[in-house]
Amino acid sequence: MRQTEQWRCTGLRWQDGGPAWTWSHPEHGDRESPIRLGEPMALAVGPEARRRCLGVRRSGRLTPCPDSATVPAQARRDQCEVCAALDRSRSVAADTQLDDPRPYAVYLAWFGPGLCKVGITGTARGPARLLEQAAVCFTFLGRGPLMAARRAESVLGGALGIPDRVSTPAKRAARLALPGVEDRAAEVRALYEAAASVPEWTETLNPDPYELVDHAELFGLEPDPPRPTGLVTELAPGTGVGGVLRAVAGTDLYLEQGSGEGLLLLDAKLASGWVLGRAAPGEPATAPVRALEQPAAPPQTLF
Repeated sequence: MRQTEQWRCTGLRWQDGGPAWTWSHPEHGDRESPIRLGEPMALAVGPEARRRCLGVRRSGRLTPCPDSATVPAQARRDQCEVCAALDRSRSVAADTQLDDPRPYAVYLAWFGPGLCKVGITGTARGPARLLEQAAVCFTFLGRGPLMAARRAESVLGGALGIPDRVSTPAKRAARLALPGVEDRAAEVRALYEAAASVPEWTETLNPDPYELVDHAELFGLEPDPPRPTGLVTELAPGTGVGGVLRAVAGTDLYLEQGSGEGLLLLDAKLASGWVLGRAAPGEPATAPVRALEQPAAPPQTLF
């Protein structure tokens, strides 16, 4: 991809059950580039490149940032403050779009031993939200109107003692020591049964039967979980990063370096907003990297 084309990266999206880079061009619209485990990937930032705010996307349409504002290279958010505020002004996640008529689903997501959350997603999106959040496995609980789903999320979070958010560092640490699929399923099943015994939410939503969906193999976390030795802290002008894609969970890409140099962890959110080219295959990473230490022991299970 040539710098002069000005195809700007708009992030990593999970579409049709797989991850893909997405791009936007001021004249040619949007495009995507699917990525696959086991294949090489190399990204380069031109020496004169600037990371730009991507504006606001609503109903599948992107409204460019009016100021074409610069975004800090270390930021995981690809919007300036003005566009981010406009985004929040009409957002289900920020509880500023309470009149949304579309049906919503409540789910239980599992990220690792003792690390679960309850959340909601539009039913039309299917499992996409869970893939984006890097849920190792999940089950739906029930479906209904937005406000009923939001109330169920709050009620179940309090009753089960689990949050509606899990931090990215916690998710990454949990992936280092995943139990087998039977143990994962047992923990989610126990949570599902505990949720089903809470009557307040079943009166307003249509309950779903227990059905575990496991993403560990799809993400590349089995049979051996990836153990990165370095974390890319930013993409900067004149730098690049690459390797063989060993695993991808949510927006986290695990890139195997050549000559036994270990794995690099790249958050794809750092690429959003850049005009990117292809680095030479096998070229050492020149983007800033912070060394990672492995945890001493895995987290405790809930049950």
